[in-house]
Amino acid sequence: MTARFRELRGQKVVLRTFGADDVSEAYIGWLNNPEVTRFSNQRFRTHDRASCEAYLASFEGSDNLFVSVRDAADGAAVGTMTAYRNAHHGTCDVGIMIGQRDYWGGGYGQEAWDLLTGWLLSEGGVRKLTAGCLAPNKGMVRLMERSGMHLEATRKRHEIVDGAPEDIVLYARFAD
Repeated sequence: MTARFRELRGQKVVLRTFGADDVSEAYIGWLNNPEVTRFSNQRFRTHDRASCEAYLASFEGSDNLFVSVRDAADGAAVGTMTAYRNAHHGTCDVGIMIGQRDYWGGGYGQEAWDLLTGWLLSEGGVRKLTAGCLAPNKGMVRLMERSGMHLEATRKRHEIVDGAPEDIVLYARFAD
């Protein structure tokens, strides 16, 4: 399952491997922005260049992917994606963060998601794709459902958001 890609190109986005040059002030700012990380456990950490470089280094020598999501028109960084692959089981858990808020609601996240998950299921050696989010993250729920994923499980009242317990919803899609 060690398949890699150099670049995946859509109409709105280009996906490529996240590299050291992508650890920018903008990227670090996304991780420290409470609106961007509202539904992520990243909201409990303060990020800096060292923590981001350590995270990037954690992908070296693994089957996992850390992906830069770029605007196809001008190459601007708009977000990131991760794909945690398990070669033994043929599974992969995918995540996405569109950090550049100007791109929210414009279809960039959906196209990025569809490009990467489509590649993983067709050429990336994945038989089952999984993803999850907090239930109030309606944009992410819609993104997963529009990509053909189906609700597989719900962890009831699993995490606290804004002082209230919220469900985590877990989605899946099979290659066949």
